[in-house]
Amino acid sequence: MSTWYALKVQPEKEEKVRDLLLDRIRNRGLSDIVRTLLIPTETVVEVRRGVKRTVQQKTFPGYLFVEMDLTEESWYLITETAGVSGFVSANPREPQPLPPEEIDRILRLMEERKEKPKPKVAFAPGQRVRIKEGPFQNFEGQVDEVYPDKGLIKVTVHIFGRSTPVELEYHQVERT
Repeated sequence: MSTWYALKVQPEKEEKVRDLLLDRIRNRGLSDIVRTLLIPTETVVEVRRGVKRTVQQKTFPGYLFVEMDLTEESWYLITETAGVSGFVSANPREPQPLPPEEIDRILRLMEERKEKPKPKVAFAPGQRVRIKEGPFQNFEGQVDEVYPDKGLIKVTVHIFGRSTPVELEYHQVERT
């Protein structure tokens, strides 16, 4: 019976590790044992310099999910692949399977977020930020409001002893 497992892989190398695993699976003829390799992603809308763009973002960076029958051969194939740190488990020799409801939830969320992309929001009201560019460069302020659909935030900056609200794009500020 095939079961889902989570693998720890090198961050930012998930696709490369998946492709390497797929090649090794094909070369050893284990496609009937190792069935699915999944990198959960979600569609996110971000606004940069007034331009909206849709990007794919990893839901679980540094992890790869695999559906397989756990055999000695499949265990060695997975663990001896470059970029794989191992199975997510308390005991590295005995991988812990994911509960079916957990993988169902991950798959359902992936499907929902494909249809309705969510805005990428990096800031929250009350958060302290530093302005990186524009006329208020190097000033610090506090986020008052966030407009995720427009990619804007309203920041209160203290200038000459007065509070001044300024609307900025996400890329113009950074967290302090």
